[in-house]
Amino acid sequence: DFATPRAILTGHDYEITCATICAELGLVISGSKEGPCLIHSMNGDLLRTLEGPKTLEGPENCLRPKLIQASREGHCVIYYENGLFCVFSVNGRLQATMETDDKIR
Repeated sequence: DFATPRAILTGHDYEITCATICAELGLVISGSKEGPCLIHSMNGDLLRTLEGPKTLEGPENCLRPKLIQASREGHCVIYYENGLFCVFSVNGRLQATMETDDKIR
């Protein structure tokens, strides 16, 4: 038997740098090298785009997601390369931000 994909998720223009699956809510959240994070259903439907805060200007300061984690309560925490943490609701609303100088792995 050969494994076949359950769904093909589309929407990113650049390579995927991080992803997480929230099985409880049936969501897949992914971030790409030069772009926003996307929320898909496990069936492959694009549901939301998570845009970081617009405090940075210019392409050299683009928010590049490095780590993503989702909770079963519907919160998504994203850590960006520039040291910025953002918390989003699964509805795509930015709820909180925090900057750090520490290197997070």
